[in-house]
Amino acid sequence: MEKIRVKLTGNSYDVLIGTGLLRRAGREIARLLPSRNSRVLVITSPTVRHHWGAQLEQSLRQAKLKYDVLEMNDGEPSKNLATLEQLAGQIVNAGADRKSLMVAFGGGVVGDSVGFLASIFMRGLPVIQIPTTVVAQVDASIGGKTGVNLQAGKNLIGTFHQPRAVLIDPLVLETLEEREFRSGLFESLKCGVIRDAKLFDFMAAQPEKIRQRNRKALQRLIVDSVRVKAKVVCADERESDLRRILNFGHTIGHALEAATGYTQLLHGEAVGWGMMAAASIARDVKSCAPQTAERIHSAVAGYGPLPAVRIRTEDVIARLSSDKKTVAGSVHFVLPEKIGKVKITSDVPPEVVYSAVEQIRNYA
Repeated sequence: MEKIRVKLTGNSYDVLIGTGLLRRAGREIARLLPSRNSRVLVITSPTVRHHWGAQLEQSLRQAKLKYDVLEMNDGEPSKNLATLEQLAGQIVNAGADRKSLMVAFGGGVVGDSVGFLASIFMRGLPVIQIPTTVVAQVDASIGGKTGVNLQAGKNLIGTFHQPRAVLIDPLVLETLEEREFRSGLFESLKCGVIRDAKLFDFMAAQPEKIRQRNRKALQRLIVDSVRVKAKVVCADERESDLRRILNFGHTIGHALEAATGYTQLLHGEAVGWGMMAAASIARDVKSCAPQTAERIHSAVAGYGPLPAVRIRTEDVIARLSSDKKTVAGSVHFVLPEKIGKVKITSDVPPEVVYSAVEQIRNYA
């Protein structure tokens, strides 16, 4: 089992990665309870519960923990304040108190939503993340960013609330639908572009092996991605500067999600398109060599196909102004300089952004 420490000023924690870890989750959770009599509130989706709920519950019983299992729908349309209100009512009915502990058992939507709810329920409860999708395992579950969507944009309401631990079992990816699985791989590819050229080279060289869910390849991909995320979060816990590089591909990606009402693209797919757009922008403003942009385009294509972008370019551009990375009216982009190194800039001509969005629409 791999252990990666997220070293923060006051909320350090471990990310544990290991095949079969779900069967031992109860023991890990028991170590982290606020008190001996704490109630564990597991919040998951119906699909995850169907495939993996019995295994988690057995581990909780073996650890002699008192627990309740609550459900929420997964998918971006459920990531909103109405879902939080419904969950909060169920948690009250379950007898939660300030010594309770929440467990987010699901993908990125469950993790972000439950993490946010934990941060505000009774002014804050501890949370443990058990991510079950590639996106959640390599990115969303680590770093303490939580939130829900508004119609105006993605993750506009949220908090920083670090988990007590993140428990990652690559085995749970075996039941993930093919499209969902491929979607998450773009977040790992992002880690390669921004900080780890060896990870990028590994993913670019053998997409078939990774797409076939080779266990050894997946273990490496997850561990390397988590290391990138952990190092960046340790250096910049609250996204004041360096951590913004994790948004590579997300500026236009989030705009695509919002403009399509969170119904046409999975998050990772939107990030895939966003990375292609960012690479085109970088090429056109001479932030990177044309060959670098082409390598990023080819690597993204290797984990496709991506769904067509069926929306007007003007609608995507309009959504950029409400992105969280917009400061004083200027949209900030994360642009590659070379594989493994990026920069943050707001000095991008509007016509270049427009052209990049047009290119991904035509590419689709």
